[in-house]
Amino acid sequence: MSYSINLEGRVALITGASSGLGAQFARTLSQAGACVVLAGRRIERLKDLRAEIEGKGGDAHVVQLDVTDVASIKSAVAHAETEVGTLDILINNSGVSRTQRLTDVTENDYDHVMDTNTRGAFFVAQEVGKRMLARARGSAPGTFIGGRIVNVASMAGLRVLGQIGVYAMSKAAVIHMTRAMALEWGKYGINVNAICPGYIDTEINHHHWGTEQGKKLVELLPRKRVGQPKDLDTTLLMLCANESHFINGAVIQADDGFGV
Repeated sequence: MSYSINLEGRVALITGASSGLGAQFARTLSQAGACVVLAGRRIERLKDLRAEIEGKGGDAHVVQLDVTDVASIKSAVAHAETEVGTLDILINNSGVSRTQRLTDVTENDYDHVMDTNTRGAFFVAQEVGKRMLARARGSAPGTFIGGRIVNVASMAGLRVLGQIGVYAMSKAAVIHMTRAMALEWGKYGINVNAICPGYIDTEINHHHWGTEQGKKLVELLPRKRVGQPKDLDTTLLMLCANESHFINGAVIQADDGFGV
């Protein structure tokens, strides 16, 4: 007996889709049949990804989004729904980090991380959540009542790591935010969950794994390896599936056992 997850007819908004995990999440959801809306600041990168997805038979659209600007969030979500219809799935993925000791953190450093990872994630989920709630209450049209929101947190939100303290704080807030939203919105069929990735090899950190410091870090990992973006595919699809009615408020560690 085989089992497959079919997201045909669903529309998914992916923030931070221009590279790394966001781009992989978009590819994965498209392959499962969803129409994907690629959101971010690097429009040319998003257009390249759209062309790649469309070249494989998928349906992809691009919207400009700066998660640190609430007006930009409202505009992007409205534009997406005008162009492709109601949003059924949100992958709340935008994030930034800085490597520094806590005593070296400036106000600008702190605000940069918190504004993107915590404040931005909250207001993106709020804007999409409001629209999902309106459909569930019957005050807005839509064929899919409820929704799926996946917040991308981090294992650092569960286990503090050296020299990324503010990042860890920001992702711990995302975890608690996930649970709060799940509690308030669950009764409307909106499932809000979080993925906490471990060390994943992306273009942002790829160079690091070949350095002496990077190699030492890999040796400390349980299976002495870093993950690939595709290693999160099954977790993502499970949380986005129409059938995942009973998974709400979950915080799933996808870290190869690092947090054990």
